Amino acid sequence: MVMGKAAVFVEPYHFEMTELPPAPVGPGGIRVKVTSGGICGSDLHFWRGEIEPILTGKQGPVILGHEMAGVVDTLGPDVSTDSMGRPLKEGDRVVFTYFFPCRRCYNCLRGELNHCPVRFRFRASIEEFPYCNGGFADYYYLFPGHFVFKVPEELPDSAAAAVNCAASQVVYGLQIAGVRMGDSVVIQGAGGLGINAAAAAKEMGAGRVIAIDGVSSRLELARQCGADETIDIREYETPESRVERVKALTEGRGADVVMEVVGYPQVLPEGIEMTRRGGAYVEIGNIWPDSNVTLDVSKVLWGQVRIIPATHYDPYILPVTLDFLARTKDKYPLTKVMSHSFPLERIGEAFEQAEWAGKGDEASITRAFVTP
Repeated sequence: MVMGKAAVFVEPYHFEMTELPPAPVGPGGIRVKVTSGGICGSDLHFWRGEIEPILTGKQGPVILGHEMAGVVDTLGPDVSTDSMGRPLKEGDRVVFTYFFPCRRCYNCLRGELNHCPVRFRFRASIEEFPYCNGGFADYYYLFPGHFVFKVPEELPDSAAAAVNCAASQVVYGLQIAGVRMGDSVVIQGAGGLGINAAAAAKEMGAGRVIAIDGVSSRLELARQCGADETIDIREYETPESRVERVKALTEGRGADVVMEVVGYPQVLPEGIEMTRRGGAYVEIGNIWPDSNVTLDVSKVLWGQVRIIPATHYDPYILPVTLDFLARTKDKYPLTKVMSHSFPLERIGEAFEQAEWAGKGDEASITRAFVTP
């Protein structure tokens, strides 16, 4: 039997390489050979020990990684097309939702597939089928009926890698916030999600996009990817000064939409202060337990600010995002978001380099990815 390599997360700050059997492919299933796995901010939270990675209730080693792309390794005997009805064959490049809606619960029946309470079948114990159940491995199994989409030929692998998390997540967040032509959009954080958000907001018609971060290279890339203005937190050191700057750039109103993708709960109060009366505040980054913050709810109430959580996305966002990336591949250097590549065997080094907390301007990596 051909075995697949996998980087198993054993404990905080520690991976071990192993080999696991690829899942057998039954009717309706697809086995994917992973070609790239991005290190998302959530993966860093697991790596630091801030979040418990086992979502099935069992304890034990797991395979992390959800931001991934690959090629079809084996198709189920009855699978011949992707989820858009386009011909699909072994060797085709694909992206797919990394979560698995059951389609049989109350939320799924209401069309809220990203709200499915049993949507996680990945990141389980390596002793459970399909064994290689995370992106930091050679193989990934798509259960029968799963959403899968062919990658356009003109889109390079470096762009496809971030589609099923960083890019699609922010496209979905901006859509449900209702971004319209001429809107002002503030993005708190210019990492992988923030830079994709800048380009997506611009393509949706935003008149002014403002990116906030404290790393020079990220702010420069944000400018190249659609940000009209940037706010360096090393220059604007206090929340009050950043709020004042946003209002100065938005004729005193505040932004129509503010999106949080930095992952620090303490930025919520200033983000809400940056939001205009009747505007929308999109929360994406604070995914770990006990992300607590003190909030003056009266400012939300009297400001009529809509706080919109955006976790996962509607599966249709994937082809929308693929089209967006293909159309703008020569307009925005989004392939530079995936700034550093490491072989799977060097995953420990990849995480150490991707760690940005406390590095300040030395955090040169925007998004690292591993290549099994």
